[in-house]
Amino acid sequence: MPTAPISMRKLKEILRLKYGAKLTHRQIAASLSISPSSVSTYANRAAQLGIRDWPLAAQWNDVALKQAFFNTQVKTKDYALPIWLDMKQELTSKTMTLQLLWQEYAERHPEGHYSYNHFCRQYRAWLKTQRLSMRQHHKAGEKLFVDYCGPTMDIVNPRTGEIRTAQVFVAVMGASNYTYAEATWSQGLEDWIMSHVRCFEFLGGVPELVIPDNLKSGVTKACRYEPDLNPTYQQLAEHYQTTVIPARPYKPKDKAKAEVGVQIVERWIMARLRHETFFSLRQLNQRIAELLVNMNNRQMKQHPGSRQSLFMSIDKPALKPLPQNTYVYTQVKKVRVHIDYHVEVDKHYYSVPHSLVKQQLEARITGHQVILTHQGYIVASHPRVYGIGGHTTNEQHMPVAHQKHQQWSPERFGRWAKDIGEPTAQLVGLYLQQGKHPEQSYRRCLGLLSLAKQYSPTRLNAACTRALATNVTGLKAISNMLSKGLEQQPLPNRQVELLSGITHENIRGEDYYH
Repeated sequence: MPTAPISMRKLKEILRLKYGAKLTHRQIAASLSISPSSVSTYANRAAQLGIRDWPLAAQWNDVALKQAFFNTQVKTKDYALPIWLDMKQELTSKTMTLQLLWQEYAERHPEGHYSYNHFCRQYRAWLKTQRLSMRQHHKAGEKLFVDYCGPTMDIVNPRTGEIRTAQVFVAVMGASNYTYAEATWSQGLEDWIMSHVRCFEFLGGVPELVIPDNLKSGVTKACRYEPDLNPTYQQLAEHYQTTVIPARPYKPKDKAKAEVGVQIVERWIMARLRHETFFSLRQLNQRIAELLVNMNNRQMKQHPGSRQSLFMSIDKPALKPLPQNTYVYTQVKKVRVHIDYHVEVDKHYYSVPHSLVKQQLEARITGHQVILTHQGYIVASHPRVYGIGGHTTNEQHMPVAHQKHQQWSPERFGRWAKDIGEPTAQLVGLYLQQGKHPEQSYRRCLGLLSLAKQYSPTRLNAACTRALATNVTGLKAISNMLSKGLEQQPLPNRQVELLSGITHENIRGEDYYH
């Protein structure tokens, strides 16, 4: 069956984990929620395209990668499959080895056979299907198991007496059982991510693999076979050059270290704090840190030394160094461009180039900035605004017609009218005052000022003078006046108001009828 297309993000992550992190295809598949055969397919195509290093060369942008990978056919070979049951029976002999069995297998199938490494991987994979349970062996610096405790800790507001609960995050190194714990207000995405950051700083390095439970903050789609990582969590893994492999749902043995670590933290730290009252999260974390030092330095029953001593001798030297650049919490989410070429981020709207209307973009949101990308390219960058319902718009993102409309203002219309003449400027000022908002008069002003091009500034000034004098200021009336040449006629003489000196409730005067 053909391999289902994957996103460019996952394709790049396959290449990074294979050539940058040097992971096996099976580890890559577990991290990215795809099958090992899919990883092999894209690795095969990468080899055909000459891609063998990370980071990629400048020529491999998103568009080039997509065209190249999805137009390249996979070269496959048919190999004879060993009979694994016979191999297992042969290995019951103390003198037999897998290498000798592979050499005999290769001699029997010279036309095509698996390499020794792949032969061993295939045998181990088959062997796992024959066992009901298998004890896990952890390499130094390889795995960090993370989870939350079930019970919570109470924190009292000193002013109101209100009690708020805090969650307890726990991380355990696989080889040494070295443990980290801290309290956070929630199990939300930001708390989850930043707990990892503080844990890496506590360890003074980064493990090869992080094994979380299928927590909603870390795993978008919980699935036994293909859990899908939250893109923000994946971005954290990329920053620290580590790999996240979620434990399978309802498989506690996948995260046995975390289960035991949680149990120990609950017994040796949370139980001891049950009679203490805390008035801030910081105060609680100070006490957790004190008891954590004591717990990590306690003598273990089944291992010589303490968690601290084992960590310093086994795990610490094998950890990868922390990155030079400090991690900044970056929320990553998919956004859709609205018809007004804006995207919504936390109830605020940010503009992107109008050609991207209805396209799906990726938003990278920090505390101070919103970066929007399309096919791997940055298309817009805005300072983050926390107001609800507002718009942040870059004029360069607008269509040309919208840009011109955006540039309209009462001051601009006033300057334009004064360039034509004082009577025109007076009438434009009158128009702007008549609307409830100046914007409501923009089109009316624009229509009046355009008459200077159709006729001439001199004739328009004369028409505006007559309109102001006769109090007939409608745009249509002025246009008719110019079309018939009536602006050149002498102004009517204003009649003397004979009754202007008499005041009486029944005398209204001529202004009443205007």
